[in-house]
Amino acid sequence: MVDPRLTSLHARASIVNTAARIPCTQAEGPGSRFALWVQGCPLRCPGCCNPHMLEDRAAESVTVAALLAEIAEQANRIEGVTFLGGEPFFQAGALAELARGVQAMGQSVMVFSGHTLTRLRGADNADYDALLVHTDLLVDGPYLERLRVTDRRWIGSSNQRTHFLSERYRHLEQGPTSWDTGANTVELRLVGGTLTVNGFPEPGVLRLSGRRDVP
Repeated sequence: MVDPRLTSLHARASIVNTAARIPCTQAEGPGSRFALWVQGCPLRCPGCCNPHMLEDRAAESVTVAALLAEIAEQANRIEGVTFLGGEPFFQAGALAELARGVQAMGQSVMVFSGHTLTRLRGADNADYDALLVHTDLLVDGPYLERLRVTDRRWIGSSNQRTHFLSERYRHLEQGPTSWDTGANTVELRLVGGTLTVNGFPEPGVLRLSGRRDVP
């Protein structure tokens, strides 16, 4: 079963407790995407590149309607939305509602989860099921530092698997080469005097951004 804390504090399905978001990135899945990081994760994987997003605390509460409006503004620049964290299934109800709206716009939905697809499907939880129904591409499994890889563009450790849950990206699975082959992708942005990093960066890059939680 999935950790019961995944449903502890997020009963209001119209609100997402967000940690960060980027309106257009090429470092978080196929094509250009709107990336949304949620706050809170019970897994606490050692070596997580977003340790500041693990604590289940109030960050920025944003309504699903407001997020859909932000995503709609980027519709001509992106092909989909990616949910990361934190742990997206910590807020499955809200994100299922958001994912449904995203797909209604004709955009795709990609989710990174520390839980395996088998555990999520076996949890007997309607919110998890709803989010999976509206997910086109799922990367599952915990980040395992001992299995770290640097040659799978959006994936951090070799145990993590990609699941094509709809036909949207089936052509990638059936292509002649692996869809995620290539060096880990990293993007750096200077916004208002603050350097931000997304993708799967080396610790040295994170220290450059001023993160204090990097050893």
